[in-house]
Amino acid sequence: MTEQKKAVLLTGHLAVELNTIRAMTTIYCKAHHQHCVCEQCLALIEHAQQKLDRCVYGDNKPACKHCPIHCYKPQFRQQAQVVMRYAGPKMLLRHPVLAIKHLIKSTKKFPEVIPTGLSNYHKRKNNK
Repeated sequence: MTEQKKAVLLTGHLAVELNTIRAMTTIYCKAHHQHCVCEQCLALIEHAQQKLDRCVYGDNKPACKHCPIHCYKPQFRQQAQVVMRYAGPKMLLRHPVLAIKHLIKSTKKFPEVIPTGLSNYHKRKNNK
């Protein structure tokens, strides 16, 4: 599936979160790899896109940083941490709306019980 087709699958808050990750990765890649988005950084974005699509919390998910479920593969989790540490402070100047939405989302608490059937993937599968 192409990236554009996958992006259509994410709507609402998940699409905003994907745009935030994409913006942060672009900032990081331009500074460290001298590309708009290199292969390695594109792989991170695609992995994040898949994980957002399959997130058990669905569209109402809090920020991933404090999530009890670590769904990212270890290499992508570490790469995301490096990218966010670098690009996070720069987001306030380059993408202030996305940065503020992300900061607000990071204060949201996770539910006590892990929900079932809320992920975009699960909803699509049940609608067939």
